[in-house]
Amino acid sequence: MIHKNSKGLISYLIFAAVIIIILVVSLRGLLNTSETIPYSEVIGYFDRLEVSEFSLNLGSGSLKYVLRGDETVYTYKVPNVSIFYSELFGEGNHFEGGNYRVAYNSAHPESPLVYNEIPASDSSIWLNLIPTLLMIGVMVFLAVSMSRSISSAGKINSVGKANVKVDGSDKNKVTFDDVAGADEEKAELQEIVELLKDPKKYQDIGAKIPKGVLLVGPPGNGKTLLAKAVAGEAGVPFFSISGSDFLELYVGVGAARVRDLFDQAKKSAPSIIFIDEIDAVGRRRGAGLGGGHDEREQTLNQLLVEMDGFEINESVIVMAATNRRDVLDPALLRPGRFDRQVYVNYPDITGREAILKVHSKNKPLAPDVDLKDVAAATVGFTGADLANLINEAALLAVKRGKKAITAQDLNDASIKVIAGPEKKSRVVLPEEKRLTAYHEAGHAVCHFYCPTQDKVSEVSIIPRGAAGGYTMALPEHDKTYISRTEMNENIVVLLGGRAAEKLILDDISTGASNDIERATDTARSMVTRYGFSDKLGPVVYGHDDNEVFLGRDYNSSKTYSEVIASEIDSEMRAIIHSAYDRAQEILSEHKEQLTRVAEYLILHEKINGEQFVKLMNGEDPDAAEAAPQPQSEETEGTVIAPVAEEQGREEE
Repeated sequence: MIHKNSKGLISYLIFAAVIIIILVVSLRGLLNTSETIPYSEVIGYFDRLEVSEFSLNLGSGSLKYVLRGDETVYTYKVPNVSIFYSELFGEGNHFEGGNYRVAYNSAHPESPLVYNEIPASDSSIWLNLIPTLLMIGVMVFLAVSMSRSISSAGKINSVGKANVKVDGSDKNKVTFDDVAGADEEKAELQEIVELLKDPKKYQDIGAKIPKGVLLVGPPGNGKTLLAKAVAGEAGVPFFSISGSDFLELYVGVGAARVRDLFDQAKKSAPSIIFIDEIDAVGRRRGAGLGGGHDEREQTLNQLLVEMDGFEINESVIVMAATNRRDVLDPALLRPGRFDRQVYVNYPDITGREAILKVHSKNKPLAPDVDLKDVAAATVGFTGADLANLINEAALLAVKRGKKAITAQDLNDASIKVIAGPEKKSRVVLPEEKRLTAYHEAGHAVCHFYCPTQDKVSEVSIIPRGAAGGYTMALPEHDKTYISRTEMNENIVVLLGGRAAEKLILDDISTGASNDIERATDTARSMVTRYGFSDKLGPVVYGHDDNEVFLGRDYNSSKTYSEVIASEIDSEMRAIIHSAYDRAQEILSEHKEQLTRVAEYLILHEKINGEQFVKLMNGEDPDAAEAAPQPQSEETEGTVIAPVAEEQGREEE
């Protein structure tokens, strides 16, 4: 289907082309105009010896001549230069003396004939074409300028159109079978599918179709995929648009695009409108300095009106996704607009296994791969993380010349995804290597003697990413809550590297800066958010929203006094100092084990979980095993989780 603006552009271009052709033909006619006399009459002038002077261009055939007794220069376009030339100067011509010049000079010795013959290679033909080319260039310029102006006008007229993507085909159809690890969420949305398939069944009993479904949750957990699956299951058109697509330079464009979006959806009802990242347009009103005239607020107002203006039989449902529910306007969240809110959380072990099966179904897996073990070792991974893990493992398998993905490839890929690639070529000074080894050994030993902490999976002093080394632990199961003891011991582990440096080297370095920052954040949350301070009690101080809303928070003040602020600082310092003392105590009591682990790291640069346990038990980690496992060129150990501790030393 051709847009009406495109039709107008084509008409203008055809008109311009016709004008160009007419002008070119006319111009060429003017350039080629000569005396409108027949060729026989021109030859007659020469036969009667009436021409006293002439010039002939052998290339273009242009003849200029002057008659005797007349000073006028006449121009004539010779039809055929070769024939004309042979008649004047060729053998057997009818001029006396063999050529016209001899005959003329014999008959008129008092006035010799002036004759000029211009060679065929003369460039005058190109000079004659210059005006034609210039005219064509001018007309092309005018045509292009006209088309651009028409195009600009079309863009201005279409600026209020919603930049929506419509997907109603079966080619890339997504169903609930393509969504894994979200069984409860799919069950919640199944009712929406039934409403879209057979709305009359619900209307007959007096049930109203929900006007909106808000998908909330951390990024990467499949909110957009769930919305597409609902449309695919229901077999209805799917109108998707980003929240930022509503906002434009021109005032009022956002509201116009909202109206256009809903008009398109109503014409295709039953249908689904999906607004991704709705927080870009649905933020709380009054959060800016523009007041009610703010363009974003006008767009939000129009969205609120459209959502609350649906009729029952229109069967249009609005679905939206966001990971910032806290910044949305309360009017969006009330019943009648987004009637349902579905929280899409991190997948559990069963969900992770199902997701791994989906992403690996078209990839060859070696017999030693057990996706259940991989799922158990990837606590905290989102669906996007798991997809990336499988892809990285496949890339590693190809790099190593394998035909299938092995368990070792998955192990190495998980470490690469979390900590980055190893930088084996980096030159590390011996003193820095020793410092890093004792730092990471301090983390590992504290892990070992803190009962609530996860088991150490791998310790390495090979630089990865921005870290000079790391200690990673493998969670044994999914956790919903964290106790105060666990958070305290987490701080002990974080400060274990700093304590080891002080204990063994009698000095400290900047490598513990990230550990201190994380320990400080944990202590602050314990005091101000979770109420773990006995002195301050179970009170929340401040709020967890780190974003500043100028219009709402410009004149706001802290929710606690300076005295409380001082007590918060005091409690935080007490928690951190207590944890640091505990770390020093652990390392002092087990200094021999600390040294054993550090010295082994200096020699081998890396320890896996089994080797670490043997070192802590005083055994030889390099003792021959019954069935030694081959080790990859990059790493050894088990798959680690993104929530595992990574006490990396930051580079300066």
